[in-house]
Amino acid sequence: MTLTETYLDKCTEIINRVKAQQPLILQAAQWFAESILAGRVVHLFGTGHSRIMVEEMWPRYGSFPGFNPIVELSLTYHNNVTGANGQRQAMFLENVPGLAERILRNFSVSPVDCALVVSSSGTNIVPVEMAELFQLNKIKTVALITRDHSEKSLSKRTDGKKLGDFADIVLDTGAPVGDSMIYIDGLETPVSPGSTVGGAMIVNCIKAEVARLLTLAGQPPFVLTAQAIVGADKAKQLFEAAYDEHSHRLARLYADAGK
Repeated sequence: MTLTETYLDKCTEIINRVKAQQPLILQAAQWFAESILAGRVVHLFGTGHSRIMVEEMWPRYGSFPGFNPIVELSLTYHNNVTGANGQRQAMFLENVPGLAERILRNFSVSPVDCALVVSSSGTNIVPVEMAELFQLNKIKTVALITRDHSEKSLSKRTDGKKLGDFADIVLDTGAPVGDSMIYIDGLETPVSPGSTVGGAMIVNCIKAEVARLLTLAGQPPFVLTAQAIVGADKAKQLFEAAYDEHSHRLARLYADAGK
């Protein structure tokens, strides 16, 4: 068996773990749809590579407004790796107590909102504090973690609490401890992570279920759609409508910030 076949087999195992979570996925989608139908938003937050799941939810082709992607460049910008704006600084900052409060201070949140907080380990301080703040504001909070990895990892908080401790629903990417899934003879440590695979499947399952619920409620979403599907004019119309709706929803979050 090639390493490619091994990796793909492990991805099949992840698919099965995602399938087993369908009741939780449906419940999360129900909550998210209720927030969007009420004119509010679902807050999305992740640091480090977890920002991938935030951007997978919105905005990209096949997605729609109703979500507030909170992505801090200081916590997620990896391209330089070292030097100014490097990875060392980002990894340090995602464990600074109080930073989550400074970030969320920019928005006027409501108990009508929902939140999705992503962290594979579920142990870094900023995403854990963000989930804690959402719950303190009576916002239904969904955590997306790698359960096996989180259970084997130590929290950076002094009280030992992890992301799952501040979530109403905990979803699991299905990746293994340490995330990487491929061991190679002669190489001490594994390569090729799996959490992004499982995470992307979960957020897109939620997205599909939310779109279904919005449509059933008579408010079909404006979906960012390629012109290869709907033609250039319709694609442009959908993009403008989606971005306008996003602006209007975000305006409500800024109007009463700090009050």
